[in-house]
Amino acid sequence: MKKGYYFLFYIFLSFVFISNSQEFPPIQTYTPEDYGGENQNWSISQSLDRYVYVANNKGLLEFNGAKWNLYHSPKETIIRSVKVIDSLVYTGSFRGFGSWKRDSLGLLKYTSLSEALKVEFLEDEEVWNILRLEDWILFQSLDRIHIYDQVKKTYSVVNSKTKISKLFKVGKRLYFQNVNKGLYQIENGVDVLVSSDVVLQENLIVNIFKQNDELLVLTQDRGFFKYSNGELEPWTIPSEHVLNGVSVFSGIQLKDQSFVIGTISNGLIHLTNEGHVKYSITQSNGLSNNTVLSLFEDEDQNIWLGLDNGINCINSKSPYLQYFDNDGMIGSVYASKVYKGMLYLGSNQGLFCKPINSADKFEFVPKTQGQVWCLNIVDDRLFCGHNSGTYLVEGKQAEKISNAQGTWQIKTVPGRKGLLIQGNYNGFNILEKVDGKWTFRNKIEGFDISSRYFEFVDSQHILVSHEYKGVFKVEVDSELRRALNFNKDELVEKGLTSSFVKFNDELLYTTKNGVFKYHNTSNAFKKDTLLSRLIHFDSYSSGKLIPDLETNKLWSLSTTGLDYLTASKLTGEQKIETIIFPSEVRKDIIGFENITHIDDEQFLIGSATGYFIFDLKKIQSYPSKISINQVEVSSSKDENTFRFVDLNSSQSFLNNDNNLKFSYSIPQYLKIQKPEYQYKLEGFYDTWSNWSSSGEVLFENLPYGDYTFVVNGRVGKSLTQNSASYTFRIERPFFLSNKALLGYVLLIMLFSFFMHMVYKRYYKKQRERLLIKKTREFEVKELENNQKLMRFKNDKLREDIEAKNRELGMSTMNLIKKNEFLNSLKKELTGVEDGKALKHVIKIIDKNINNTDDWNLFQEAFNNADKDFLKKIKQLHPSLTANDLRLCAYLRLNLSSKEIAPLLNISPRSVEVKRYRLRKKMELAHETSLTNYILEL
Repeated sequence: MKKGYYFLFYIFLSFVFISNSQEFPPIQTYTPEDYGGENQNWSISQSLDRYVYVANNKGLLEFNGAKWNLYHSPKETIIRSVKVIDSLVYTGSFRGFGSWKRDSLGLLKYTSLSEALKVEFLEDEEVWNILRLEDWILFQSLDRIHIYDQVKKTYSVVNSKTKISKLFKVGKRLYFQNVNKGLYQIENGVDVLVSSDVVLQENLIVNIFKQNDELLVLTQDRGFFKYSNGELEPWTIPSEHVLNGVSVFSGIQLKDQSFVIGTISNGLIHLTNEGHVKYSITQSNGLSNNTVLSLFEDEDQNIWLGLDNGINCINSKSPYLQYFDNDGMIGSVYASKVYKGMLYLGSNQGLFCKPINSADKFEFVPKTQGQVWCLNIVDDRLFCGHNSGTYLVEGKQAEKISNAQGTWQIKTVPGRKGLLIQGNYNGFNILEKVDGKWTFRNKIEGFDISSRYFEFVDSQHILVSHEYKGVFKVEVDSELRRALNFNKDELVEKGLTSSFVKFNDELLYTTKNGVFKYHNTSNAFKKDTLLSRLIHFDSYSSGKLIPDLETNKLWSLSTTGLDYLTASKLTGEQKIETIIFPSEVRKDIIGFENITHIDDEQFLIGSATGYFIFDLKKIQSYPSKISINQVEVSSSKDENTFRFVDLNSSQSFLNNDNNLKFSYSIPQYLKIQKPEYQYKLEGFYDTWSNWSSSGEVLFENLPYGDYTFVVNGRVGKSLTQNSASYTFRIERPFFLSNKALLGYVLLIMLFSFFMHMVYKRYYKKQRERLLIKKTREFEVKELENNQKLMRFKNDKLREDIEAKNRELGMSTMNLIKKNEFLNSLKKELTGVEDGKALKHVIKIIDKNINNTDDWNLFQEAFNNADKDFLKKIKQLHPSLTANDLRLCAYLRLNLSSKEIAPLLNISPRSVEVKRYRLRKKMELAHETSLTNYILEL
């Protein structure tokens, strides 16, 4: 009996150890920091639009493939269960259950069904499970089952005297376990005992399935039991010992009828429908946590795990499988090869092997500790190029045949069947087959450059590529013992991660600038247009080309995936295919990437953390749809100011609400072929953006106008079946609004009218000023003319006055001279002795001297020359006599007393007397000159 237990224990330990060496589907891990919730996740469901919902300690989690959203429960309680039914998301929590519905803003809003039904909960009652059966929705707590009729809107309860572990739906039947009593079925709202077997009384039931018309009961600690015809018996399967050694917390049956079992401390176990272990995953090889609280298979057959710390998604149908060397036993894989039914891995820690397609662990090949650089099958033997030399490998043993350190590559020598050439740290070394055994023969002297990449051009010329030094052409002797000479090809650029390989008898040199083919005729490398498409400049990671002679494929790698050159089976035409496989997932060893053909269309690619196996036949397109989930708008760039807007209609935003954020997604949950998006904003720029994995974009400070946001997506190389769009408008600023424009028009009209009036007034005033100016000009002109006329008249008058003055002067002088003459004549005659005879003559003379006619003539001439003088002085001095006026006239002419005397026919002394008397009449001051006074009048 003890031997049997030891045997089972040994098998169990072997299983656990073997599981660590299995390849698993890709696992997408989400931490609490990723989804924004608490650690524990109790239930998972999926909607018709393929969004995933998780019941979390902090609330309801929603994941759309691009973004996690957290919705807090109304009472801040733990959500224990979630179930999507039609368009509603039902949740159960502490003393409550209800549904969530998406509103026009793209957000979920909660409606409490338990409050609407006025459910009276028990103390500390929590809803742990939600199921649907026809028109009924059942909410199960540990104490009872609440039944809600969706059609009749009625509510009923199935009570239990003991605890209900869980409610199960099998086909159209509902089962539940009464702890310590057995398995019950609900019929017409009443619990009916199905089996009271002691196993079902003493063991918690995790789930119930249907298989071959039998009930298959999964228990927490004792594995599977079959129930048929009232009998319960263990389900005998190969993995029975495995299940007996673990404590099961959750379990589901997948669409392919296999089983996935979540344990409390041993992670996840995947069984086939016949009970064989397909794989087992724990925290040590991929899971975030070993406690699986909930399991769910989505529409794309991904397996979701709600863990005690995090959420995981296993892409169970992925064409990719991963071996993750979590414990570091193998290390980074630099080379791999399938040889005689064994898979060999060469790493930085040595050579490892296991039978191909087996769950056996990798075993270390003795004596190979250290860096392995290459694995080559030559002459049906497996050669291992190692840091310490060269080994021949057979089975799980290795024999060292060369001590030349650092064997990069091993190749055949053209035309020399018994010789091999290997590139080493110190150049070239020759291996020779002697008596059926390969041994070291010699080093090729004269060339000591490290030869990682080399190929024969002909039997005596070798091309060598060194990443730092460049490409060399080496000429060797016919015996391959000495390098006769070597030259560097100066036309070929050197570069890190460059490579040099032979494919289909063509020598290919690769850098980040493309693939260059060697032409024997010109002894030069020329760029090949088709092959250069294997190198992506914008996503360049390495220039390493990897030829696979078994499938005639030439591989290259970039940051976004893998490319390979293949030929059409029908036409033989060469073409390049692309596989989406990001370098962030691959975790390449840059410059030492390696791909090995495994079987059919399966290939192994080495990784820094193990390796991946991918199957080209299983790589498929993923038809999917893209949707815009939310649109947010804000007048500033502050995250806290954004508000959600209605998705169901076109919106018009105020001009300052010109910062818009769009959230969109493709509900695909693949780790390797992640969704990517590109977008454009019609009305702003009409060109598509570059592809990006981000599920949101922010447009800042958009100008006013009409816009349509359009987003496309792809998963791998498959474009989404639709484009999502959202049309909106940003209103013109107020100063450009219709009201403002109308105001501007009115203002312009008012301004135009005002300006018209201003200009009218201005031109009127201008006209008036011009008229006044012209009038003034005319007046000035007239004045000038008048002045000219006046000057002319004055000149003429002056001439007349001068003429009159001359006439007056002449007249005065004539009078003076006449009177002087007559006086002189009278004087002479008076002196004649015969006076009587002359008296008559003297009278005539006196008469002529005092002739009034002379005075009148003088007076007329004087008035013409000095008009109104006599009148003026008469007005000033009315007492003046005619003789006084006569004297004034003479004085006006500025005549002296001597000159006046003849005119008055008196003596100068008499003139002085007259002057004196005149002064007195005029009452002139003593100091005033009479002459000056008269002249100044």
